Amino acid sequence: MNARSQPSYSQPSHSQSSYLQTHPWLKLGIAIAFTLILSGCNTFETQGNRTVTVLGAIEGELQKDFEQALEPFESATNIEIIYEGTTDFAAVLKEKVADGNPPDLAMFPQPGLMTEFATAGELVPLSTFLETGALQAAYSDAWIELGTVEEETYLIWYRTSVKSLVWYKPTVFETNAYEIPQTWAELTALTEHIVADGGTPWCIGLESGAATGWPGTDWIEDIMLRTAGPEAYSQWIDHRLPFNSPQVINAFDEFGRILLNPQYVEGGGAAAAATSFTEAADGLFTDPPSCYMHKQASFIESFFEEDQEPRSDYDIFTLPGIDEKFGTPILVAGDAFGMFNSTPEARALMAYLATPTPHEIQARLGGFISPHRQVSPEVYPNAVNQKVALILANADVIRFDGSDLMPGAVGTGSFWSGIIDFAKGKSAEEVTQEIDASWPQ
Repeated sequence: MNARSQPSYSQPSHSQSSYLQTHPWLKLGIAIAFTLILSGCNTFETQGNRTVTVLGAIEGELQKDFEQALEPFESATNIEIIYEGTTDFAAVLKEKVADGNPPDLAMFPQPGLMTEFATAGELVPLSTFLETGALQAAYSDAWIELGTVEEETYLIWYRTSVKSLVWYKPTVFETNAYEIPQTWAELTALTEHIVADGGTPWCIGLESGAATGWPGTDWIEDIMLRTAGPEAYSQWIDHRLPFNSPQVINAFDEFGRILLNPQYVEGGGAAAAATSFTEAADGLFTDPPSCYMHKQASFIESFFEEDQEPRSDYDIFTLPGIDEKFGTPILVAGDAFGMFNSTPEARALMAYLATPTPHEIQARLGGFISPHRQVSPEVYPNAVNQKVALILANADVIRFDGSDLMPGAVGTGSFWSGIIDFAKGKSAEEVTQEIDASWPQ
């Protein structure tokens, strides 16, 4: 698969036309998108050679699904969307902006990075082309606030990743009489039980190209929420709680009890550091399994083989709580669109992304959870997706991925690399001290 996709849609394809014919509600969604553009904008024309460039961090199957969600818009408007996917999103975007050649739209996986561009005046506020009421109808206040800087909102949220999930194979659990753990103590006991049975309990992969290390940050964040609590977690993200505080060191050490134990993870931390996050779960499906549990976000389903059946070949349970007083918080992340160039085509695409239409198209394809409040649960294609949506809807405490909210130098820099240093043998004290020292003054 090419990292850069440049499909041409000068004329609607047969498949796109058929999709619109069999899903007439899509036309309504597109029409709604255009009504969201304020009358102050220039009249939008659908003729001629028009493009929107989009930079994002998704590739592979996720990119293909996203492009499918855009097809009705392209067919109806004759706008060509040129999507560029990269695993080095932050560096590529910063370089493009510095060169004076930013993409029209960027699909931000880190709100903290968005804040840097918004503060510098590089991003276009949504209020310049979208009605406030339309945005509030689409998203809860919590999501709107996550995309807001100094009372201006810049982001349209597209995809949510629910991260506090453990994936397993139900048939294997049934065969071995393993029960789903409800507490951290039960999770620890299950881990030991699997070792006693001659198995390796955990699959962990930390490699992700230029973003290597990020899967480990999810472990730290989930453990922080369960041991230090949501208030301390928020202080940590803002650096009111230093990165080398005892609470953070404890979270690293708790993760290390799993990561660094070769009985729990085949090859221990060094092997996990060299294993791609896209392949780490493969061990669940071997016969016999080479691992039994895999903590990863909801999107990982997109990397499973097509013949894997939900609820028989794979299922999920929520990562249990640790300290009872903090319950079972749910860690989430998400991708959201911000606009650098306010062209009619870019405004139209942003408006379309604020409607349920693209969300529902991609939700039906699986491996996708939408934060859009108008997306019906019925659109999710299988019971596992629906379970993820229910976990999110029923959560008492939800917090956004901490590394995505931290300054880029930390959240997409020293925190990621620090995870690899930790996996390869550096102590929690050393790693957290180095990360704390990297925090921008």
